[in-house]
Amino acid sequence: MDGIILINKEKEWTSHDVVAKVKKMLNVKVGHTGTLDPNATGVLPLLLGNATKISKYLINHDKEYVAELKLGIKTDTADGEGNIIEEKYINLQEKFLEGKKLSKTDEESLKNSLIKSEKEMPSKSWTKRGWAMSNKSLTNNKEITSNENKKIKEELQKILNTFVGKSLQTPPMYSAIKVNGKKLYEYARENKEINIKPREIEIYNIKLLNIDLKENIITFKVSCSKGTYIRTLCENIAEKLDTCGYMKELQRTQVGDFRIEDSITINQLEEKIRSKEILNSLNSNDDRSNCFITIEQLFSNCNEIRLNAEQVNKFLNGVKINNSKLDGIYRIYSENNFIGLGINKEKKLKRDVII
Repeated sequence: MDGIILINKEKEWTSHDVVAKVKKMLNVKVGHTGTLDPNATGVLPLLLGNATKISKYLINHDKEYVAELKLGIKTDTADGEGNIIEEKYINLQEKFLEGKKLSKTDEESLKNSLIKSEKEMPSKSWTKRGWAMSNKSLTNNKEITSNENKKIKEELQKILNTFVGKSLQTPPMYSAIKVNGKKLYEYARENKEINIKPREIEIYNIKLLNIDLKENIITFKVSCSKGTYIRTLCENIAEKLDTCGYMKELQRTQVGDFRIEDSITINQLEEKIRSKEILNSLNSNDDRSNCFITIEQLFSNCNEIRLNAEQVNKFLNGVKINNSKLDGIYRIYSENNFIGLGINKEKKLKRDVII
């Protein structure tokens, strides 16, 4: 079984958990092209068998995410798992609509109401200044019109658009990036400060999907380069709105050409194994009809080279073969059988991946 299977990772599963589970289920070598945070969901491409040899072609894929940003609260991990370290009042109606600012009387009334409710709220959600900064934000009770709602969305989209393009991004302390042989989150857990070098990332597109004015939650879709931290992006967006924030939810919807619509959960994979449907997937000739993609299908856009018996023997033994084709990656065939990938360079064909 050589190819890629697309898993729709669920919450609380680490990427390594998924790899170990699939390895046990299918009894094959399994690898991945990049991890996904335990509390994030979405598409996780897994490499099976000899496909683990093609990871070098997949690790730089662009990504697409749908994220929820909670405004008004900052955590030490930049997501919902961390401890609250800052809270700041935010009201999107007040910010973008004239005449929507709370009156002194309304603000005092809400303050008293929240103070009264403080005893009933979990301690994690509150500080001594909790009346102004609780998870239930101070909002204007006045209803807004559809035009006003449209205006808020337009203004938010303008702010999101400022992030499109290349920029330098500082990764969060709670990440698996290694500095001096040690992961950043290990330094963070020891309360040690470490100098983190910003890295160049690129946002290709970012689109507002929804806003919850009562809860101060913004939902957006973003397409970005490898290495982009959406937790950091959420914090940066909140800063542009003169407040703080954290990433409440994250779903990865695409990795390169691998889409979440084509992925399956671990439970669904177990069912496919029980029903032997996975065997049908292996025999399918449709490149994107199912969750399993063969190496041949993955490189279907590459040209092919067909070798005779003598050339095949040389190719398999690592001998370079004279070839007049252009430089590039080629699918290699012995008669009609796909045997792997080859790289043609300066009129010489050499083996790359053998199936």
